[in-house]
Amino acid sequence: MSLLEKLLGRAGKGTLDPGAHHDPDPRRSAVLRQAAAVLLGYPDGQLLERLPVLRAALAEVGAADGVAELLDWFTARPLEQVQADYVQEFDLSRRHSLHLTYWTDGDTRRRGEALAAFKQVYRAHGAELDAAELPDYLPLVLEFTATVSPGDGWELLQRYRPSLELLRLSLRDDGLPHHRAVALVCSTLPGVSPEDREAVMRMAGYGPPTESVGLDPYDPRLLPLTERNQG
Repeated sequence: MSLLEKLLGRAGKGTLDPGAHHDPDPRRSAVLRQAAAVLLGYPDGQLLERLPVLRAALAEVGAADGVAELLDWFTARPLEQVQADYVQEFDLSRRHSLHLTYWTDGDTRRRGEALAAFKQVYRAHGAELDAAELPDYLPLVLEFTATVSPGDGWELLQRYRPSLELLRLSLRDDGLPHHRAVALVCSTLPGVSPEDREAVMRMAGYGPPTESVGLDPYDPRLLPLTERNQG
């Protein structure tokens, strides 16, 4: 039994059983995850300075073209406007939440248990968290996976694969190039990414898309109907 299974138990609705960790190209995966962690973070002067290095690293593993639009997004206008746009899309809009458990648990009590399990995974590897950030924050999970524990980090990402895919689709549908960074992450995980939200729902164990009838079309989460109504 893996550490994650001991902490979280069996995969529930909205999450996947991660299965056994196997990565045929761990170096490439580490580069993609570290790059995505930076590109999904808050844009500041340091990020802009790192863009040439990121572009070169991604080109080395054949992934630069996939995120070219996103790399240009950071430099096409003044940094202050880039920051304002980021805050609007990621901090003020739940449609683009970078917190993995939000998509599966919303603000329910179950989410607190899931967040505690993330913390325990980090602590098991001696990783200290910034108290200002929740442990399921995607850039944090990606950095942990790329630099601390590829195995346990991979299990977190794969378990919350439906969250990743819903975030990717939401960003894509809203015309934000950040969906390319999430696609990089998904490409390091097994299988092909779903084409639409209904396919993600099936992946997460919610059955046919008829279950979403009557739900708020702007609520992107994977919560069952009863929990959505309480959220």
